Amino acid sequence: MPTVGVVGAGVMGAGVAQTFAQANMKVVLLDVAQPILDRARAEIRQSSRLRQMLLRDARTAGASETLSRITFTTEYEALRDADFVVESVTENWEIKRAVFARLDEACPAHAVFASNTSAIPITRLASATARPSQVIGTHFMNPAPMKTTVEVIRGFHTSDETVGQTVELLARAGKEAVVVNDSPGFVSNRVLMLTVNEAVFLLQEQVASAEDIDRIFRSCFGHKMGPLETADLIGLDTILFSLEVLYESFNDPKFRPSPLLRKLVAAGLHGRKSGRGFYTYEQAASAGPS
Repeated sequence: MPTVGVVGAGVMGAGVAQTFAQANMKVVLLDVAQPILDRARAEIRQSSRLRQMLLRDARTAGASETLSRITFTTEYEALRDADFVVESVTENWEIKRAVFARLDEACPAHAVFASNTSAIPITRLASATARPSQVIGTHFMNPAPMKTTVEVIRGFHTSDETVGQTVELLARAGKEAVVVNDSPGFVSNRVLMLTVNEAVFLLQEQVASAEDIDRIFRSCFGHKMGPLETADLIGLDTILFSLEVLYESFNDPKFRPSPLLRKLVAAGLHGRKSGRGFYTYEQAASAGPS
């Protein structure tokens, strides 16, 4: 089994680390501060228990077993033996560029670099490394341990070997890969961000309440979550960053972020992870809307 590195221990990074650890892989989870790692450890423990309870399968790895396979660290040197690294830091080009430069220095020459970016083109990220043929996109859906499909994005320089290695690794983790070509937002977020943004405009214009907007999508279209509930789950700050990337990339006003979205992000209301977004949550990142 390969050693998988994950850079960024936020909600998505922790979920990705848990996904590979549950598949019996050694995982190195890296972030800049110990408190972030401590919170990720707690989230993985809670999520692993919930997953085992929901699946009711004796073969499903428990929390202790999953955590035993993860090394929590703030040092890039810990990635010296990594075969595959998933970058899952905030949606900011300058931050991501710096991370990829550090990975290039710290990781072995054969290591594949995957980005869990929501919208930044993979070809652009690959330009920050000396190994563009080994850079690929792996867009996990939230919550990563429970979602069975991963959007895999081939950059301009991404080799067939890198695509094959990525698809195989995801299959070992119980994930189905859907391979698409590189474009800002790819398939999922190019469509989803427009939907979420338009739902925020509807709320801003008082056409309907958040509850009624989401109810229409759940009831009429069979969606498990409405667009505003989905935004809270992803994080309103991530939604805003993604829309800004799409707006900058296409120069198309249809991607202009809603003023209400900007206002909520500026107020620190980022959704589940902050305890409040379009809904209020009893406990950040875990409870349902109230």
